[in-house]
Amino acid sequence: MRYWLFKSEPDVFSFDDLVAKGDAGGEWDGVRSYQARNNMREMKIGDLGLFYHSNIGKECVGIAEVIAEAHPDSTADDPKWECVDLRAVKPLKRAVSLDEAKADPRLKDMVLVNNSRLSVQPVTEAEWQIIMQLAGME
Repeated sequence: MRYWLFKSEPDVFSFDDLVAKGDAGGEWDGVRSYQARNNMREMKIGDLGLFYHSNIGKECVGIAEVIAEAHPDSTADDPKWECVDLRAVKPLKRAVSLDEAKADPRLKDMVLVNNSRLSVQPVTEAEWQIIMQLAGME
């Protein structure tokens, strides 16, 4: 299993919106970054991701699971754009802010800390465990 981070503006699509989709989940559509798309192409069913609220909050708020591997994005006119399907697993007990991640020396190499603009990014297993610890999940 691999770990990821999915960024969304909470006023556009929040973790609560993903929760509302239930176990059926939905497409993580609308991504128009080659690097983010390529990250989604590497995902497998069962991979887990941090759901990150960008712009408003700037914090990891929940855990999502990949439930369908990369396939054409239904919101794109061009077949080069693909997406995965996600479902909500559970909210974090405590949100972990970008400032908190940046302040933790153990996360100095995390993509979020160094390239907070990338909308879909990998998270190492060690980074995942640190975020889970900071969020009170372990």
